[in-house]
Amino acid sequence: MKHILGILILLCLFNQIGTAQEVDGLSQRQYFVATLTKIADPVLTSLSRNELKKRMPIESKYPETRKDITHLEAFARLLAGMAPWLELEDDKSPEAAIRAKYRALAVACVKNATNPDATDFMNFNRGQQPLVDAAFLAQALLRAPKQLWYQLDQGTQKNVIEALKSTRVITPGYNNWLLFSGIIEAALMEFDGSGDKMRIDYAVNQMLLWYKGDGQYGDGPNLHVDYYNSYVIQPMLIEILAVLKKHEMDRTDRYEVVLNRAKRYADIQERLIAADGSYPILGRSIAYRFGAFQLLSKIALMKALPEKTTAQQVRYALYTLIKKQVEVPGTFDQNGWLKIGFYGSQPELGESYISTGSLYLCAQAFLVLGLPPKDDFWTAANKDWTQRAAINGGKLFIDKAIAN
Repeated sequence: MKHILGILILLCLFNQIGTAQEVDGLSQRQYFVATLTKIADPVLTSLSRNELKKRMPIESKYPETRKDITHLEAFARLLAGMAPWLELEDDKSPEAAIRAKYRALAVACVKNATNPDATDFMNFNRGQQPLVDAAFLAQALLRAPKQLWYQLDQGTQKNVIEALKSTRVITPGYNNWLLFSGIIEAALMEFDGSGDKMRIDYAVNQMLLWYKGDGQYGDGPNLHVDYYNSYVIQPMLIEILAVLKKHEMDRTDRYEVVLNRAKRYADIQERLIAADGSYPILGRSIAYRFGAFQLLSKIALMKALPEKTTAQQVRYALYTLIKKQVEVPGTFDQNGWLKIGFYGSQPELGESYISTGSLYLCAQAFLVLGLPPKDDFWTAANKDWTQRAAINGGKLFIDKAIAN
């Protein structure tokens, strides 16, 4: 009964905490959990019942062109953001009981998404887009091997491998898309030993050639002023190289070079968050909302933040910006599905490739939930992040570029 009561209390926290101006770290964690599960519920509940294609709306400028791909977008992007939280060790807390529920839903969803006989079997190889979202599914499995991959029955594991391999018919674009092929092959290397190292090395080496300096890569040969260094490039680059390092295939220490650059970019991201939790609208795919800060969340999860950037200032900043965006009327439709927009419903911000499923990349901001509740990230008192400290007369540090 205590666990049931705890679950009910936590599920109510989304509305309760939403009225507070500032709360402590543990309450902020509860808000993160409640918000993530609010975003996840329509997708995971529907897919676990083989009803995602039936229930999910397709908001898009060109809905007919997205109806065969938007469902994998929603599921894979969401699961990649949830994975570190799902991977946490069990304890007897109310949150653990909630997490167990979502683990079970996620496993059922992977089964349905990759089962050719299921109503919700997804498209992994028709057109170009499936390469992108098969990559996010691979990313999710790499982030939660114990609670996702190893909880799948053998038949489902076989279906997943076949689905990932089927994407090899898709030629990636000469840009960040190379990393989609790379991380799929890294997952295949990790889970059944069949990953193509040539595809992995090509993606990694090409991206390293596109490094522009001070922690930022070009999206292809040219630098783009947008959030793709965080949406895709740096998180996937780190994770691909982590697999190579684990299997002793990264003999030139590229992992350490890439991680140092990512730490710098995370520091830049922290400084982009204004004192009120807003941030610049830069470049394309801005409808991914706070998914723009995946890299900052990931570096915090890895406990690799730069020396002068504290965990509690990152937590406070992420909490504030997520709360600012997620509570705006119009962010969700009447059934809880995300709507296109940056601040509420703004369909004009949806490029031709954006549809309802695309929006679930926002879940990537919740990677920090992979840190346990008793971690200092959650238990330390709020600390102003850089821009908030600046207007409050707090102590600041001079920003410096990195050399490599």
